[in-house]
Amino acid sequence: MSVQRPFRFGVVTERAHSGAEWREKARRAEELGYNTFLVPDHSEKDIAPIAAMMAALDATTRLRVGSFVFNNDLRNPTILAKEVATLDLFSEGRFEFGLGAGYLLADYEQTGIAFESAGVRISRFEEALRLIKQLFVEEVVNFSGTFYTADQTKGLPIPVQKPHPPVYVGGGGQRVLSLAAREADIVGFAPKNSQKGLDFGDATARCTANKVEWVRTAAGERFTSLELSCIVFRVIVTNDRAQALQRAAGYMGLSGEEVAGSPHVLIGTTDQIAEDLQTRRSLYGISYIEVLEEYMELFAPVVARLAGT
Repeated sequence: MSVQRPFRFGVVTERAHSGAEWREKARRAEELGYNTFLVPDHSEKDIAPIAAMMAALDATTRLRVGSFVFNNDLRNPTILAKEVATLDLFSEGRFEFGLGAGYLLADYEQTGIAFESAGVRISRFEEALRLIKQLFVEEVVNFSGTFYTADQTKGLPIPVQKPHPPVYVGGGGQRVLSLAAREADIVGFAPKNSQKGLDFGDATARCTANKVEWVRTAAGERFTSLELSCIVFRVIVTNDRAQALQRAAGYMGLSGEEVAGSPHVLIGTTDQIAEDLQTRRSLYGISYIEVLEEYMELFAPVVARLAGT
């Protein structure tokens, strides 16, 4: 198990209808004690992430802001490295860099980019991440890979955080999680996802334990330096935990016991939810929890109780 880290909490944002609404949302997350304000990267329904993240950073003073996550196939990695370094520079070191291989077919159809096999997308993502990390730390980069090249490319601007902004890589499959274990600073656990939606059968305690072992094996000696995170898709604050578990079980196609043990679901009183998070941190080493924006206010008492402990 990794060294027990203090809890951090992030909110995964959706959208805003105006700049004022967006900035107020970021300020509210900061006021409630959330550590991170996370912005997805999809063409279909979300606002453009880079401008949105800079606006959120500019509207706050302590809140960290992150990409959750950039789709590697939508941007050239050399240009993305410059964008990320600029965000980190202008925010005085409050940016967190999430990058992924891309999985949503609509993102590719709407941009005219070929949706290649998962294996190709992951290989391209891995190569891009290596190039980006090199650009963060070297003044001049020469790189020749299968998918990307860089010829005397300057790694500017220089990020404030050293050696670079924290790198987040998450997923549900062994290949991506092993890659995250080797290359990322933050490893995120999620159920497997496809065009049909989330596979809740992959959200159980048993599956999570297996994923932690994949990461431990691939990380080797660096395992203790990793921050382990988990996205929560359902938060239900209730005094009738048993009934809520049964309702969620029907929706997810799992047993009530499986739902109760899933790190991706939080159900119960504030005390019960806080206890569950502490138990899961002891079991799996997961200390960084991301909740969807719709639960930001509901989950805030748990954040107030546990953040930093």
